[in-house]
Amino acid sequence: MSKVDLQTLFAGLQNQMVAQLNTSRANITHQGAKGDALENAWIEWLKKYLPNRYSVDKAIVIDSEGNTSHQIDIVIYDNWFTPFIFTQNGFHYIPAEGVYAVFEVKPDISDSSDGITNIEYAARKIESVRQLKRTTTNIISVGKPQPARGLTKIVGGILTSTKSGSRKNNKTIIKHLNEQSGLKSLDFGCIADYGSFYVDYENDEDLSISDFDKRYLEYYNNRAIKNIVFSKEENSLVTFFMQLTRYLQQSIGTVQAINLKSYLSTIGETLDEEI
Repeated sequence: MSKVDLQTLFAGLQNQMVAQLNTSRANITHQGAKGDALENAWIEWLKKYLPNRYSVDKAIVIDSEGNTSHQIDIVIYDNWFTPFIFTQNGFHYIPAEGVYAVFEVKPDISDSSDGITNIEYAARKIESVRQLKRTTTNIISVGKPQPARGLTKIVGGILTSTKSGSRKNNKTIIKHLNEQSGLKSLDFGCIADYGSFYVDYENDEDLSISDFDKRYLEYYNNRAIKNIVFSKEENSLVTFFMQLTRYLQQSIGTVQAINLKSYLSTIGETLDEEI
């Protein structure tokens, strides 16, 4: 039986992506163009390797009450069970019910934006999505009616090309991650030429709470950081991608069904109740 060297394959993937990010960071001087190039590199990479059931774009997330998130660099979302994605001039408006994960993209995790650290900046973007109103309703599964499902988690993180400063010290990153809590808490991130990380939290969702919004908020507000784990530098992209895939497939699964009546009521229309 022939074998393939997985370590060599993973190293090739790692080197290719790091080189692409470093080229954009080093050779594009205009900050807006540099940001777009880095975002597009991450989007193209995720589109290439994630299963087709997941869509990846920069977008604004909306809810049935007309509220909007900040502009999000990367949104991983469902387009199989979410029936409408608004697109205007190439920009997407995605219903909150369809969102799996959101990321902020920055060149350097150690830098700041708008007077705050890049981790805090990412946290505020994540919060703007998680605080939106999400609906849920009953569905038909395998030919049988199923009750409305609780709200799925929206995982959030930060993606960067590098880390300035000490290459052997994670204390500053850990400090900034610990400062984020509730809906602003980050789940994981990737520093392409330094390593990826994930945040291990202590808290379980209280399934006895029947109010889905309350249950969802209490989960985030009560969770506390137990540990923050960093990968080796040479495995940053592989470990990040595997962690992301595990969140998507083993933690979230499929997003809850969207209640179309909530959206249609905003324009004064109704749907047939008996179908």
